[in-house]
Amino acid sequence: MTRPHILVIVQNLPVPLDRRVWLECRALTEAGYEVSVICPKGDGDPGYEVFEGVHLYKYAPAPEAGGVFGYALEFGYSWLRTAWLSRKAWRRKPFSALQACNPPDTYWALARLWRRRGVRFVFDHHDLNPEVFRSRFGEPSGRAARAQLAGLYWLERMTFRTADHVISTNASYQRIAADRGGVPEENTSIVRSGPDTSVMRAGRPVPELRRGRRHLAVWLGIMGPQDGVDVVLDIARRTVFEHGRDDVQFAVLGFGDCLEDLRRQCSELGLDDYVDLPGRVGPAQISEYFSTASAGLSPDPLNPLNDVSTMNKTMEYLAYGLPVVAYRLAENAISAGDCAVYVEPGDAAGFTEQLVSLLDDPDRREELGKRGRLRAERELDWAPQARTYVSVYDRLLRRDNATEGI
Repeated sequence: MTRPHILVIVQNLPVPLDRRVWLECRALTEAGYEVSVICPKGDGDPGYEVFEGVHLYKYAPAPEAGGVFGYALEFGYSWLRTAWLSRKAWRRKPFSALQACNPPDTYWALARLWRRRGVRFVFDHHDLNPEVFRSRFGEPSGRAARAQLAGLYWLERMTFRTADHVISTNASYQRIAADRGGVPEENTSIVRSGPDTSVMRAGRPVPELRRGRRHLAVWLGIMGPQDGVDVVLDIARRTVFEHGRDDVQFAVLGFGDCLEDLRRQCSELGLDDYVDLPGRVGPAQISEYFSTASAGLSPDPLNPLNDVSTMNKTMEYLAYGLPVVAYRLAENAISAGDCAVYVEPGDAAGFTEQLVSLLDDPDRREELGKRGRLRAERELDWAPQARTYVSVYDRLLRRDNATEGI
């Protein structure tokens, strides 16, 4: 029997570096689907390869965008390259469904073109682009800014209207799909970006990562203006200079628009000896840092995006048995439950005090870590999320007259 073929489109990260998308691809292949992915190249990536059974079609990424015209150029370039590669994937084997993972909210137009061939469209809703705009730039006051925001809302509506099914990363996103997008509840499913606890678990510590100090505190994520990574440097400054703690090393892991600015700021604050900013790190390095750390940090600022978004790093800290110190944001608190130490958003001094107190209390760290690992295994693990995810395609294709081979 011919396996149904699914095409997955990602623009903001290469695959398999995009952990959520790679878990989805693996879930589909294990369920008997054939999967192709179109995404930008990472360093040294070939234009085409088959990796662990998944067909990867990659294009040279667009230059970094700046301003509205720069972003329009980036999105247009990526859209055209993706459209071209989708024809190439179709020639190799016709696909039954196309899944677009945002940002951006532009691939509904490509889905409408392929709909003529009977292809179903699944929208994997990773980000709230209007909220990203409002969180980065504030509420628009000028005519141009209001027009940009209105354009983002329009693109989002068109994506929701085109989708045969919407996959939401949490209940907050699902409500937005229903309330703002008009998507019937039966056409939505919640698939959290849960950790694969069979892989994400504490291993042997690497003491060298502590740089000779007693403790290591870690932060992991994408470094954008709305992510508040500079808060981590403020917490490090307060820990070292205000609390006099020269026994704590900080590791700020990830990449993004703000990385070079953060490195300069780190030097200006006199923190180069206390903060590591290695840039992009792979799963093996993340595992080493998390297995060595004493605490995971989630000081994400309160803004329209963060309050309703699931912070993957928080769930990953729990999977590794790391006690978490976090700002109390709505979805972050749902993820961590009673396995984190919470601080009111924006209170960097209070956050630092709670971190120092936690580092000085090994029994509490151990208890929170055990509780977090148990929560990750029982409530957040990827395995049940994968079953929900695969069921979306089972319903769309296997029970609703799959279009394979059309």
